[in-house]
Amino acid sequence: MAKLRLAFGRIAQETNALSPVLTTLEDFDSTIHMSGEALLAACMPGGDEAPGFTKNAELSGCVKAALADGDVELMPLSSAWAIPGGPLSRECFDTLLGELEDKLVKAGPVDACFLSVHGAMNAVGVPNPDARIAQVVKERIGSAPLGVSMDLHGSLNPTLTGAADLIYAYKTNPHRDHARIGRQCTTELLRAARGQIRPTAAWRTLPMILGGGATVDFLRPMRSIFRWMRQQEKQQGVLGMSLFMCHLWNDTPELGWCTYAATDGDQARAEELAEALAEKAWAVKDEMPPEFDTPQQAIERVRKARIARRFGTVCICDASDVVPAGSTGESTHLLRAFLEGGQDLLAYIPMRDPVAVDQCWEAELGQEVSLQVGGRLDPARNQGLDITGRLLWKGDRHAFGRTVALEIGKTRLVVTSGPAIAMKPSFYSEVGLSPWKADVVVVKSFFPFHLFFLLEKRKSIYVRSGGITDFDAARELEFARPVHPFQQVSDWRPADRARRGV
Repeated sequence: MAKLRLAFGRIAQETNALSPVLTTLEDFDSTIHMSGEALLAACMPGGDEAPGFTKNAELSGCVKAALADGDVELMPLSSAWAIPGGPLSRECFDTLLGELEDKLVKAGPVDACFLSVHGAMNAVGVPNPDARIAQVVKERIGSAPLGVSMDLHGSLNPTLTGAADLIYAYKTNPHRDHARIGRQCTTELLRAARGQIRPTAAWRTLPMILGGGATVDFLRPMRSIFRWMRQQEKQQGVLGMSLFMCHLWNDTPELGWCTYAATDGDQARAEELAEALAEKAWAVKDEMPPEFDTPQQAIERVRKARIARRFGTVCICDASDVVPAGSTGESTHLLRAFLEGGQDLLAYIPMRDPVAVDQCWEAELGQEVSLQVGGRLDPARNQGLDITGRLLWKGDRHAFGRTVALEIGKTRLVVTSGPAIAMKPSFYSEVGLSPWKADVVVVKSFFPFHLFFLLEKRKSIYVRSGGITDFDAARELEFARPVHPFQQVSDWRPADRARRGV
């Protein structure tokens, strides 16, 4: 008997529609963009699927499931994954989709296809681009089943749910189950391709974009909901449960939380589960994220945290300028606050400014430089700041691009030409700055830094400094109908029926 031919690929990026900086093909090329045998090698055991981010993600999980099955021929397509940012240019989107489609055509007939998308991508002139990708793939593979993995900050729509036979979202936040979700989806996908199961799915959508507290899977109030979902998946005939808590700054008029349930041929059961999960999610809608400190309040808290600073460092999350949520990473608010009121603290601060990097590039190490930083990518929201500092380090750093480190009193400023995605200790240690020695390390990440700084971090402080990843910044977007908490919504069902077209 011939082996099942399984195609797999990815196009993924999380978009912040408020960013004026378009995402281009160069952004994918400098992060993750591979295909064919190179992609297969990266996803095999011992490979490195997402260099600099995670060795094993969804496609590695897909490959692992296929290898465990033992009767599958793998057909690698392409994998394109960029750091969150502004919408994709039309040229970028068309090129990536064309590449994926071309690889699928050249692969010939397939028995199944696994596709990884984020679920919160925007592209110029393309409504619901994630759904468009799934739609094109489904048109190419015909009756062969399509399995789709998504970030839990993605969103569902009729085009996407109509194209995919199975959809699985992460069940962790911070995300740490990429590979497991890829494996789970592929395992069921292969069963569907053999006719061993008949996937049937139902979904619901809620007119809410905030709620669930901090939305961390192992903290209340979301802990009990995710536990319930896992319990349901253990029941006979239930193939999967997913909760999508949406990306707040995604330019989708029907944006909102979504629920999804897949069963083996039992539509009524799928509808019941999707409805029950929607009720559980709606029940926590009024539990808002915690209030964040001002920069000045945060500095005072750091100053008082003497024990934390003695035995490690304090991490300040610049919640208004979170790069993994699509911000530009060029805010000067925290830098200004430390230079004016935190001069006694050894602080590491990141900044994206390709012009400033260019201005420093010809200087010698140890040389004093005077220049402006910030206020170039999104000058309407971010004000430039004049500084004078000593050049400590310079070099080229893959996804970060050319980078310089400057000493400004006790402040250490790391300036990148590419996205300043500061969420790992290596962001600083690679330029000669040990997080263990710092009083405070500024990160531009909502959740993952908790995992990556587990050894060094003794205290975490979230700061609101004014930017496009503030929760209320989403008020600038247009929604098709009232959404909680921006407007009062008493019942989720009318909006759900309108959104699903039922």
